[in-house]
Amino acid sequence: MTFRLRALRALVLLVGFYLLGAVLLAAMAGLDWLLVTRLATERAAWLEGGVLTVTVLLAAAIVRGMVAALRAGRLRPVPDAVAVTPQDQPELWELVRAAAEVTGERPPDELLLVADVNAGVAERSRLLGLIPGRRRMLLGLPLLAGLTVPRLRAVLAHEFGHFGNGDTRLGGIAMRGRTAVLHTVEAFDRGGTQYHVAVGRLYAAYARMFLNASQSVARQQELAADRVAARHAGRDATAAALRALPVLGAAHSHYLDTYAALGGPVGALPPEGEVHGGFRRMLAARTDEQLAALCAGRRRPRPHRYDSHPPTAERVALIEQLPGDSRTDGGSDGGTGEPFALALLRDPESVYAALEACTLAPEAARLPRLSWDELVLARAVADAEGWSRPLQTAVVRAVRVAERAAGRETDREARGTADPVADGELPELEEVLDAFDRGLLWNNVGERMPKPPQAGRLTGASARNFVRPRIFDGLAGLVHLRLIAEGHATPDIAWSGRPGLALPETWEREMDDALDAAVADTPDTAPLRALLAGSRRVPA
Repeated sequence: MTFRLRALRALVLLVGFYLLGAVLLAAMAGLDWLLVTRLATERAAWLEGGVLTVTVLLAAAIVRGMVAALRAGRLRPVPDAVAVTPQDQPELWELVRAAAEVTGERPPDELLLVADVNAGVAERSRLLGLIPGRRRMLLGLPLLAGLTVPRLRAVLAHEFGHFGNGDTRLGGIAMRGRTAVLHTVEAFDRGGTQYHVAVGRLYAAYARMFLNASQSVARQQELAADRVAARHAGRDATAAALRALPVLGAAHSHYLDTYAALGGPVGALPPEGEVHGGFRRMLAARTDEQLAALCAGRRRPRPHRYDSHPPTAERVALIEQLPGDSRTDGGSDGGTGEPFALALLRDPESVYAALEACTLAPEAARLPRLSWDELVLARAVADAEGWSRPLQTAVVRAVRVAERAAGRETDREARGTADPVADGELPELEEVLDAFDRGLLWNNVGERMPKPPQAGRLTGASARNFVRPRIFDGLAGLVHLRLIAEGHATPDIAWSGRPGLALPETWEREMDDALDAAVADTPDTAPLRALLAGSRRVPA
């Protein structure tokens, strides 16, 4: 079957999906008419009333589904986006209009910048997209920060390619119909009554038939849009953009988890505009290999059953089979000299600030702002206190037991070994090391470290090996707090690595070995005490 025939079949099935509700309503109206005018009897009045009630409720559910189908083409408000006009960002609009022109399509009526690694064109469809409507483009700022201009040009041309491709216009209609069908089925799922569920199952069955029939059409549309992008931006730039998108997605997720959320535990935010704007700093500090490693370490999400996108490797291979051209692939700024697309924006700092203002929840927007270094330091202190508190608590309780056994109880030490430990009772680093030297580490302290119930049955070496990393972390937390207090640890945002503390060279070189010795089966605190003594001799 040719592509045109497959697209025509999908279009017929799509029309049938919209007619399904009308057919069902007509059938129920006919049934009700027969009940009232032909089959009405006094004996069966209760049955007729029940049938009429059920048909009315089913009709209400169907009408709701038909309304949802009609509303599927509407452009809904996008509160978490920044609208930019041609007067605000003329260079960016020029690039967008050029991409629309090369596909023979109208440029968007509005351009919205969003915080996702995403781009897309949506249209207020009428008659399945046969009648043009208002058009909107969503464009992610992370794409501008991570793609060069030629690569962004390829992405834009691809998105407009879904609406063009003259000879495959039926396929474009089918693709927009898939979105409307899924929207309608979801509306039935949210119906909330058994009648919505019952009708929704019928619609879902028809939807599966339509989606299966249009799957190959949708995939061909994606490949056709890739070819449009290659004609407009160049073969190499299009292939490079396809490879870059999953890498950017993984890098952006890493940024959100590692940097943007850095102040969460301490109730603070980065400087204004840096919640999203810091992503460009991370990209600038990392090599292509470092960014690719972020993607390589992530499990790829399982594709949706009805995903219209062929595998990226397949799309890249097909693009690379096209004839070559002299246009650059838009390599990174430090390579071929191509600027990143963020250079198209005028005053990007204000754009990032505006996007941040509309994406942050009101309670988050009221949090205090700290510089990146202040944020790293505050987080380091909070983490160190969190690591060290369980160890300090265990040491206090272990000392209570030891003092009771030695008959040297005081009023404070006579408290129960499981009683809460006040902040004023928490031992300093040297007191913890003293407890280790007294032999309390594995006899008492280790037993009082928090552990999950399933680990409570462990004994001997197995128990020690389970809690040893937690004791190591607790001791490291106390060391960090000491070095911060003495001014020997400085915050390091580490855009190319992980944010944390920069320690003196001696500590960076010898700290782990000293901590390992202190938490060994036979604890040796001398190396750690030597490091502490050396740090006190260094002027702050």
